[in-house]
Amino acid sequence: MTLYPQFDRSRLIIKPLSERTHDLQHASLLSLDELPGGLDEESKRRIRTLGTRLVTARERGASILMLMGAHVLRAGVQRHFIDLLERGLITHVGMNGAGPIHDYEMSRIGATCESVARYIRSGEFGLWRETGEINDIVREGAANGMGLGEAVGRAILESEFPHKDTSVTAACVRLGIPITVHTGIGYDIIHEHPNFDPAAFGTASYRDFLTVCDTVSKLEGGVFLCFGSAVMGPEVYLKALSMARNVAHQDGKRIAKFTTAAFDLISIDGDFQQEASKSNPQYYYRPWKTILVRTVADGGESFYVCGDHRQTLPHLRQAALAGEASVTQ
Repeated sequence: MTLYPQFDRSRLIIKPLSERTHDLQHASLLSLDELPGGLDEESKRRIRTLGTRLVTARERGASILMLMGAHVLRAGVQRHFIDLLERGLITHVGMNGAGPIHDYEMSRIGATCESVARYIRSGEFGLWRETGEINDIVREGAANGMGLGEAVGRAILESEFPHKDTSVTAACVRLGIPITVHTGIGYDIIHEHPNFDPAAFGTASYRDFLTVCDTVSKLEGGVFLCFGSAVMGPEVYLKALSMARNVAHQDGKRIAKFTTAAFDLISIDGDFQQEASKSNPQYYYRPWKTILVRTVADGGESFYVCGDHRQTLPHLRQAALAGEASVTQ
């Protein structure tokens, strides 16, 4: 037994989502016809190259892995995202723990995102009944041998939720595409709830990590995209690549010639294909040194795109469609 006192979760008041004010509505999701402007020409050029790389990787049967932060979903690009999945232009999606929460809420009630500033003052932040039901879904899924992403996606797919057609996790399950969730305990609002089962989450999320390792083992000739994830994406990818290369080397193979790209809001000062000096605070920005430099040093190529996900992901889809068209001509 622990030496330290424990918080009593049974005293928490859990309220229904109907009492919460939401910052993001389903109506704000972009249609497939919408292509937001605002990107500079260099970003567009890099995205055009990446679109072609996605098509080439698909034709080779190589992995196209996308690890992402939840702000990608908050940007309202679900329809563009799902279209890429349906075309086979993304073959694995990995999210942080907030991703399936936003996906579940949007599918279920057509809204998501609460004001932290408002609800933290009253101690209501994150304590919403329907959202907490994700814990029950994960516990059951883990007991049945599923990973965290599959458990949530399957629950949405099999539900009667009114907006499940724009659920990324459900689309992955429907298409047989790996959907994985890489959680840290204490990071997400569902960890506040009395029904949170840390053992189930740990087991399910580790299954998801091993699925990423399998995907990365087929990354030669493929593409790795990191969207809006400064820590989870680079770190999960780095460990998976080390494990995959360890086994590949034993088999006399290499995982070296592939494309990586980081999409984020942070501007990189200088040549993003050269590692920053340790005196530069941006040295500690993991996407730069891990995704753009170190892991492609043996024959890969990297790209950085600075911009709002509401702009960049639809433009990536457009570029991939153009790449498809050029292949068929």
